[in-house]
Amino acid sequence: MKLIIQIPCYNEEETLPLVLRDLPKKIDGVDKIEILVINDGSTDKTVEVARSLGVHHIFILPKQRGLAYVFKTGLEKALELGADIIVNTDGDNQYKGECIKDLIYPIIKQNAQIVIGCRNISEIKHFSFIKKCLQYLGSHIIRKISNTDIPDTTSGFRAYSREAAMRINIFSDYTYTLETIIQAGRNNLHIAFVKIATNPKLRESRLIKSTFRYLVRSAATALRIYLMYEPLRTFFFIGIFPIVGGGIFIVRFLIDHFTRPSGGHIQSLIIAAIAIIMGFVTIMIGLLGDIISANRKLNEEILYKLKKENLKM
Repeated sequence: MKLIIQIPCYNEEETLPLVLRDLPKKIDGVDKIEILVINDGSTDKTVEVARSLGVHHIFILPKQRGLAYVFKTGLEKALELGADIIVNTDGDNQYKGECIKDLIYPIIKQNAQIVIGCRNISEIKHFSFIKKCLQYLGSHIIRKISNTDIPDTTSGFRAYSREAAMRINIFSDYTYTLETIIQAGRNNLHIAFVKIATNPKLRESRLIKSTFRYLVRSAATALRIYLMYEPLRTFFFIGIFPIVGGGIFIVRFLIDHFTRPSGGHIQSLIIAAIAIIMGFVTIMIGLLGDIISANRKLNEEILYKLKKENLKM
């Protein structure tokens, strides 16, 4: 069994040696461990450091493409290199390499296809109170819409079986953490989690430059992916409200029409008609989205089979 540890890097010449030093050299149940560094257009000596420290595989992107693209590229390259298990860790030395053996254990035992390394958010000292609250709230929402029980959905420390990696498709250009969990849950992949420890903070996050901006973009990503899998349910609930509201105005019109000498309020009938039409159109959008969603699932299955066939070559 071959394990590839992929490390997305952007200007990590100072922290990369710490990450590499902490990675396991041998794990029970694993025959070979290789390291893959994906250089996201670094302007420092990240590549030179990786080479000098004996990294097995280095893939260089000529310009910065962002974390989601780098993660997707890493999965593709690891699969091409014959990985049976792929572990993703960060280049900033946030996660402890010694926890990798715990991370991949459920996959080795075939008890899970994806394993998330979950941090104890309450004990992370450099997280502010507001950030901890947002982490808890965000993870709660993702658990609900993905039908999973992952307590730390933003953790980038995770392991994938070969099968799971071939079924993951990244659409976001910002972050992959929420998207992949929603995909896994909706595609009925067996996803589990293990508790992990973290290292002290060495630098500021390059992804979360603004908590508000991260929150908005992450929420938009989660909503987009959820709509891809549940368009009919979402638009039905949105559309039913104006229809019910329109029905109330119709009742009001009828009551006034039969109880008042001057008849009903015609404006109530007009408002009711507009509301019902809006609701009906919204539900029709959901039906159209459901058809597109079914077609996308077929395309995902075709893509999976193509990947599987190509990787045999």
